[in-house]
Amino acid sequence: MEEIAIPLEHQVEMLGRLMLAWDGQWFLKVVERFGLEAGIETNARVRAAFGRIEMRETLRALGRRQAESLAEAGAILLAYMRAFMGRRMQAELTVHDDCLEVVVHKCAAYQGARLAGLARMDQACVACEALWPAYMEYLLPDTPVTIEMPRRQGWGDETCLITVTIAAKG
Repeated sequence: MEEIAIPLEHQVEMLGRLMLAWDGQWFLKVVERFGLEAGIETNARVRAAFGRIEMRETLRALGRRQAESLAEAGAILLAYMRAFMGRRMQAELTVHDDCLEVVVHKCAAYQGARLAGLARMDQACVACEALWPAYMEYLLPDTPVTIEMPRRQGWGDETCLITVTIAAKG
């Protein structure tokens, strides 16, 4: 039999799409079986758990145990987003002193939520509320941070704004 190989660049793109499709289908089946509110709550818990796995594997791939600074945590997150979300996620990450500012222009999870046509479109935002603390807990385990999300596409905002601020030492 002839060996057929999927080119590496297509493998990465395909795996990213499949990861999002798997997550979306899992969420929709939970909603179908247990209802929207239970689906949203369960999805947030699963995304936080998977977020820790994502960061653990990303750090392992980079040969690091944790990020050395907030700026490095932002760079690691951006590398992860580019590797697995590709063009489906468009975000700008900027560090200002002790604050990481993330502006999301395009969110695959939110777009999937809109396509699902459910009564609520903020389920991706609820998952994000649990996801960012999980990311930071793993990337900067000994650094207390405050995370705020004053703008969210699921609330009708044009972009999402996520701020991660290192807590003042006191």
